[in-house]
Amino acid sequence: MEEDEINGLRSEIRDITEKIMYDVHKRMQISKRIGEIKSKLNVDVTDEKVEQDIRKSVSKLAKEIGMDNEFSGKLLNIILTESVKLQQRQQYGRTQRQTHLGIFMKAKELEAAGKKVIHMEVGEPDYPPPKNVKSALIKSYEDSHYHYTETKGILKLRQAVANKVQNSTKADQVIITAGARFAVFSAFASLLRIGDEIVSIEPAWPAYKECADFVGAKINLLKTTLEQEWIPDVETLGNIINTSTKMIVINYPNNPTGKVLDDKILEKIVSLAKDNNMYLLSDEVYSDYAFNGFKSILEFGYDKSIMISSFSKGYAMTGFRVGYAIANTHILDKMAKVQATTLTSVAEPMQYCALTALEGNDPSQNKKKMKKRLDLICDRLRKISFSLFEPEGGMYVYPKFNNEIQDDDVTIVERLLDLGVAVAPGSGFGDSYRRFIRISGCQPENILQQGLDRIEAAIY
Repeated sequence: MEEDEINGLRSEIRDITEKIMYDVHKRMQISKRIGEIKSKLNVDVTDEKVEQDIRKSVSKLAKEIGMDNEFSGKLLNIILTESVKLQQRQQYGRTQRQTHLGIFMKAKELEAAGKKVIHMEVGEPDYPPPKNVKSALIKSYEDSHYHYTETKGILKLRQAVANKVQNSTKADQVIITAGARFAVFSAFASLLRIGDEIVSIEPAWPAYKECADFVGAKINLLKTTLEQEWIPDVETLGNIINTSTKMIVINYPNNPTGKVLDDKILEKIVSLAKDNNMYLLSDEVYSDYAFNGFKSILEFGYDKSIMISSFSKGYAMTGFRVGYAIANTHILDKMAKVQATTLTSVAEPMQYCALTALEGNDPSQNKKKMKKRLDLICDRLRKISFSLFEPEGGMYVYPKFNNEIQDDDVTIVERLLDLGVAVAPGSGFGDSYRRFIRISGCQPENILQQGLDRIEAAIY
């Protein structure tokens, strides 16, 4: 009798599963059609209001039938994520969505073919690392510093980083990673699961979405606007948090806008993370380029915060691939497992170079240089009728075309490549920003002026 019951239940499960698959397929076909219509209308793929309405409906149903709300939220996130991907393929099927790295690679191809290109698309400082780093690179060989190290990094470097950031940080709260990008990835991979949700504030560095997609987490977006000076609405942020939301990601000074958050707003975001027992990841890679003061997430003492930074920008060591994360030891142990599995440790010579960079070098001179360059860019862009927010930090200006310009960002970026200047398309930082481009200040002033001449020629 019991064996017959099991067989009957298994048959029922099979039938229900087949129905679920049929209904999901039907939903995806409808979603595809919506994507086709959105593409024709040239509207954003994501619609937060629609998603929130669906989420409320599903949450209500889950409560009525006695289904675990968190589990139902994860299932919904998987479906929503796949729907967005499908619609994005519809949106960008004819013209592949471009990011700053995509433009960088195209520019490199043009250079290989003999064309001269002014690079204003990536945050690659034109000035060199500190001089003593060169000696450290040679000395690391002489001192036999070319072996495996502890996964979290050599103790001397972790202690030096802890001393740099202060806030009572100890060496065991620091992990040295292969650039800040890998710190972001290892945090996502170790702390999130398929169907979990991350809140990111747009415009945003594309790597957050790329890493989330890789681990199967859903990105929920809080959009900000130039008109509001890129200030996030904390009340709206609170409203989009749900039972599936496990992490808030912030990036200030912001890439691409140059915004630095007011202390009070940052404090409210920290409170939201605390109240909802969520991780709070703060990408502070551009903190050495904060022009009017900056408050790190570490100053709030929140136990589930993860601060990420790098030697790439402040010390102009992009190719050395040395970043770091600061968090409690429980979080770092999880991140270390990802790093151990994927790359063992950061190369030992690079770690000693980073240690040397911290000894007697002040990146504030680089900050002054960058501020002067961004001021130059802003002044010139205003003269050619761009709307912009004057950066409070970082390496970039994120201007908006005036209403007379009909072309979108990708069309203008491609035209600029033909003219020998590379800039980043605004839509690479969020679908809503097709009227923007990002201009990097990582070139000497005379080269920036030449690039701006070509931008003016492309626009007019």
